[in-house]
Amino acid sequence: MIASRLLPLLSCLAALSAVAISPAAAQGRYPAQYVDGDQPGYVPSAAEEELPPEFKRTTVFYRTTEPPGTIIVSTSERFLYVVQGNGRALRYGIGVGREGFQWQGLLKITRKQEWPDWTPPPEMIQRQPYLPRFMAGGPGNPMGARALYLGTTVYRIHGTNQPQTIGTAVSSGCFRLVNADIEDLYERIPVGTKVVVRQKPQI
Repeated sequence: MIASRLLPLLSCLAALSAVAISPAAAQGRYPAQYVDGDQPGYVPSAAEEELPPEFKRTTVFYRTTEPPGTIIVSTSERFLYVVQGNGRALRYGIGVGREGFQWQGLLKITRKQEWPDWTPPPEMIQRQPYLPRFMAGGPGNPMGARALYLGTTVYRIHGTNQPQTIGTAVSSGCFRLVNADIEDLYERIPVGTKVVVRQKPQI
């Protein structure tokens, strides 16, 4: 009799435990095939947003013939530079495209957006059919807090809700920064800024 009464209660508790999942547990539930490092809806903690020293924003000596204000992306180094002049640049740690999705070229910033919406392109949906077709901007959006759009391409320099991917090659060709860094870059860079994307550092 007691066992028969406890059975529904235990079933109810099991159902509740399945719903009440911590963010850390939820992160582990995403499919292993999230090859772009995207976890829609995940909101990182302040501790997770803290970058290793080598990828923190800093001013460095940097030799280039590009004029001040130019953005230079070095894919192999996992760094984005904003030329400051006088042999210096502001350096940000970034995440870049994985193998087969890296590219180089010369473009301009054509648009800027705060808390951009995310509409994965058809090619990404084909590779990852479980992704949402649209996601409004916000803290859990893989596009992060800001986005700088590159020419007429599908590529952007944007934030991320996956700060642990900074310094790695996991994206489909976009360049990602932690939200604090993309917010800083967004304020410095006007539409029309020249962007140079290089596979290897200039010698």
